[in-house]
Amino acid sequence: MRPRVVLWTVLFLTILALWIDIPSFQQMPALKILDKRVEIFGVLPLKLGLDLQGGTQLVLETQMEKIASDNRDSALESAKQVLEKRVNLYGISEAVVQSSKVGSQRRILIELPGLKNASDAANLVGKTAQLDFREMVGTPSAEATESASALIETFKPTGLTGADLKKAQVTFGSGQGGRSGPQVSIEFTPKGAEKFAEITKRNVDKPLGMFLDGIPISWPPPVVQQEIVGGNAVITGQFTTEEAKNLAIQLNAGALPVPIKIIEQRSIGPTLGAESINKSLIAGIIGILIVALFMWAYYGFLGLIADGALAIYTLLVLAVFKTGLFILPPVTLTLAGIAGFILSIGMAVDANILIFERMKEEIRWGKTKTLALELGFKRAWSSIWASNVSSLMTAAILFGMGTSLIKGFAITLAIGVLVSMLTAVVVTRTFLRLFIR
Repeated sequence: MRPRVVLWTVLFLTILALWIDIPSFQQMPALKILDKRVEIFGVLPLKLGLDLQGGTQLVLETQMEKIASDNRDSALESAKQVLEKRVNLYGISEAVVQSSKVGSQRRILIELPGLKNASDAANLVGKTAQLDFREMVGTPSAEATESASALIETFKPTGLTGADLKKAQVTFGSGQGGRSGPQVSIEFTPKGAEKFAEITKRNVDKPLGMFLDGIPISWPPPVVQQEIVGGNAVITGQFTTEEAKNLAIQLNAGALPVPIKIIEQRSIGPTLGAESINKSLIAGIIGILIVALFMWAYYGFLGLIADGALAIYTLLVLAVFKTGLFILPPVTLTLAGIAGFILSIGMAVDANILIFERMKEEIRWGKTKTLALELGFKRAWSSIWASNVSSLMTAAILFGMGTSLIKGFAITLAIGVLVSMLTAVVVTRTFLRLFIR
């Protein structure tokens, strides 16, 4: 590619990265479309992890006493998948759901960024959500009709459970007693529809109870008016919209294969996250300044060119974090991720140092500056490639075997290494060609 084309491409990418990186402020210029403020800058926010933006962390312990020892690992993985599905259905972005084994204990760690209420999180993920339909057996005694708990005992399972459920969704309509409000409509699988039709057929003019985790959802239970064919039903009750939504999420996600117990729940406030961000920004600025001053003091004019490439490198890396290059998901930045980014700043000038030292050797051997430039990049490339590939291999191992914090560090380090290769080989060489000529 022609040097002039490369130069304009670098300038375009730098301006684009600068536009992506600028955060949104109320004082920033904006457009007004139909009397609405439309932001020009800050349209792509940086995704922050739990330790930076605050949220809720839950540690759950599975109760494996009734599970065979050879099935416990699979039960743990199934429970993790159910909880992960619930969290995703709830719409919490960048949530983390991980399973771990500590001795004989099997635990699940859940991180919910942005969700400040720990009790809401516990209600969302901690319920088993086992739905089943029960029919009344025999005629209740006079004592049973006066006691709700005794009357509940007269209802026996029909064999129709949440396993026969196809989907659940929130609807609005008139419920029991003529009350209007949110409901949960459910649709059964073909096999479940057959069961439901048979159950309603034999229970016409009788109550049919719907129980969630052994507790009746609607009491008194609805009375079957006729045989229901087609596999569609509605769960009614005195729900709020949020309760109906959570119930639909739990039913769609399925029942947990094992009971779980919340052994720790912790809320992280945004104040702690803001303090961490400020300290990380200060550390990053100090790191960039020290590296830039060293390069300028040791290499003079060449160092200033490397510093310009380092500034472009920083802009490009932050833009990749925010956008994922519009191909991959954006990077969720954590404290460990910031550490990986700051570390990559120092590594970003490694390639420049190798190139500059090689250029100095070529000039000492009598080469012209233009020829020394080309030879320096060509002959230093093998060392640059080897050192960066070894760093990428390390990042891959950390990502494959580490926890969520270690993975965040590995991702930011890998992105930094890849972008540093681009800026060292393309940006620095383009600027040097321009100024030397």
